[in-house]
Amino acid sequence: MNAAPPVVTAAELGVDDEERPARVLSGFPERLVGVVALGLALLSVWQVFRPLAQGSQYYLVIFLAVGLPLVYLSYRSWWGRLDRADGPSVLDWVLAGITLVVCLYPVLPIRIGDAGGGYDAFLDRQGMLAPLDVVMGGLLLVLVLEACRRTTGVILPVVCLVFLGYGYYGGLLPQDWSIAHAGLDIDQIVDALYNSGSGFYGTPLDVAASYIVLFTLYGAVLEFSGAARFFVDLSVSLFRRSHSAAGRTAVASGFLLGTVSGSGTATAVSTGAVTWPILRKAGYRPEQAGGMLAAAGVGAILSPPTLGVAAFIVAEYLDVTYVTVLGWALIPTLLYYLGILLSVEIDARRIHADGRAPADLADGPLPTPWWKLLGRFGYHFSSLIVIVVLLLVGVSATRAVVYATVLALLLAIPDRMLRRSAGADTAPPTVGLAKHPAAQDVPGASAAEQAPASTDTPTGAMRPVSHADDMTSAAGADTPGRYRWTRKTVTQFVIEALRSLSLGMRSALPVIAVCAAAGVITAMTTKTGLGAQLAALLVKAGSALSDDPAVVLATTAVLAAIALSLLGLAVPVTASFVIGWVIIGPALLDLHVAAPAAAMFVFYFSVLSEVTPPTALAAVGAAAVTGAKAMPTMWHALRYALPAFLVPLMFVLTDSGQHLLGRGAVLDVLWVTAAACVGVAALAAATGGWLFGIGAIGPIPRGLAAAAGLTLLYPDPLATGIGLGLLVVAVLAGLVDRVRRTSTGTP
Repeated sequence: MNAAPPVVTAAELGVDDEERPARVLSGFPERLVGVVALGLALLSVWQVFRPLAQGSQYYLVIFLAVGLPLVYLSYRSWWGRLDRADGPSVLDWVLAGITLVVCLYPVLPIRIGDAGGGYDAFLDRQGMLAPLDVVMGGLLLVLVLEACRRTTGVILPVVCLVFLGYGYYGGLLPQDWSIAHAGLDIDQIVDALYNSGSGFYGTPLDVAASYIVLFTLYGAVLEFSGAARFFVDLSVSLFRRSHSAAGRTAVASGFLLGTVSGSGTATAVSTGAVTWPILRKAGYRPEQAGGMLAAAGVGAILSPPTLGVAAFIVAEYLDVTYVTVLGWALIPTLLYYLGILLSVEIDARRIHADGRAPADLADGPLPTPWWKLLGRFGYHFSSLIVIVVLLLVGVSATRAVVYATVLALLLAIPDRMLRRSAGADTAPPTVGLAKHPAAQDVPGASAAEQAPASTDTPTGAMRPVSHADDMTSAAGADTPGRYRWTRKTVTQFVIEALRSLSLGMRSALPVIAVCAAAGVITAMTTKTGLGAQLAALLVKAGSALSDDPAVVLATTAVLAAIALSLLGLAVPVTASFVIGWVIIGPALLDLHVAAPAAAMFVFYFSVLSEVTPPTALAAVGAAAVTGAKAMPTMWHALRYALPAFLVPLMFVLTDSGQHLLGRGAVLDVLWVTAAACVGVAALAAATGGWLFGIGAIGPIPRGLAAAAGLTLLYPDPLATGIGLGLLVVAVLAGLVDRVRRTSTGTP
């Protein structure tokens, strides 16, 4: 723990400059972007309690008009001499100005011939746009795609262009093709994008402006309050003396820190900077440790109480409350972390058996005892608890997170006082990580984009912030062991609090660009009927193998899982879910899969792209911290995350699978959950090559354990019985192996 955590740069992550997230602004641009971002954050909070009288779409117009120009000032264009790394170029200022005008055009009360005239007049022209409307809508399309390219790379804009091309040229396809349509002209395309509820101002942007931004602000305030540092400290203290302490610490840190960052890759990199020295000391190889960190980080955004940003879209599409979606995720979260923790225990036993781990990891300076940390700083859990309690009593998700954010801001006050007064016995210091404005929750971003960074370091780098930093940075706190509240420290505290809100909004800029671009996909899919046609093709492919409905459903589910995994390699999580829902969702619904099961299936596979080779952004980021090779790290991440790839299939294969979402009678939920837990344990034994109570097992017991695990994950009483029988045979085979090795002296 005394070793300084590594500093990870974009170059070390092996990421092209084109994918680096944001400029490090200074001077006037920094102040302007900071103030405007703060204003947009306050507007988002104001909308929760005093919605604009003109309606939600009017708010979205204003929200995009303020947020999208900030992308051009904050993100590089990478256009050679037209680009600047240290601030906006002239071109960036021009594009930001044009974006502001184009976005505000629908609400400007200025009559320009047969165009303009204000918001009501603009809506009245729906389906009959004036020429100027078409020009403005076309410009906004280009600007949205360019903003998306700057924040997430070229793949999503290319996908959007493909959908636009399909909308325009679909009439040229052979009419006997099921995906052929009459074709859309430019006016129809712009109308669908610019003046309807399914385009730029559709559900994705609505969710971003109403939910995602608020939770992003909450995460930034948690970081400011000291909660992130406490979560990592607590994880280190909890498991310090057990043989599997290192792995447990990494997993617990990833889970807790994920509630703050909301990003699998950022969480993996952040926890890796702290826990890699512990993992290395415990005998973990770099690839093995990187895989564990990646799986734990991604699991955090699959888990309540925050989940990934696409979960808000699930709630919106299915017209259910966010707390309902949280309830659906509880048991899958249990199964996911059960699989990781069992793998951690197996790894610890294997490492210890190989002589690579010390008998006691507590031979160095011990951190503050967990009970003492919990007593001093346990109040940081209160804001998370408040969110859950308020949701359960019927408070809307937007209001709940605002109240929790206010509480987290207030908790920053005792945090500063207690950390200074407790500074003498918090050694050795653990590390929290200051976030770069663009480093939090960038869907589909590269590892460098996700890596937390301070605003005074190069983009994509991490700066460690220790307890000592926190205790010595406050102006006026010049008496050791005592924090003095003076006018200067109060002013600094307020400024830092407002700055955290501003940084939280700036970190959401990529999400705004992605959600606006996702509107292109949803609009073209809706306007052309493409979703229903592709869904029919998917079902037809499943039917080609068999007429048995169960086989058709299983084949369709597997094909859908593969398609979603491949889609997630190319586009951000939010866009992946939107595309998956409009195309794969109908296919599953046509096969009589319940809507909640279909939506959660699509949600899980959209998120899991962060650990899916060959990109696996979370694994790439973790590999950079541990110094591992990327591809082996990805395969280790897959091993740890295996339950997350198999459990969603359970949702859709049988009606009993819905019990894993907490839907159905209590006894039904319990038996399906119990069978799934045993199945996950069997798979952990198979992939780890170890049975508890027996030790290392050979190929035959491993194969039997794998077959047992897969069978147990099929939610059917007969399959459960067969799976348990196979597991018993696997245990007997393992015992035979152990006796044979003992008698022959084979290790």
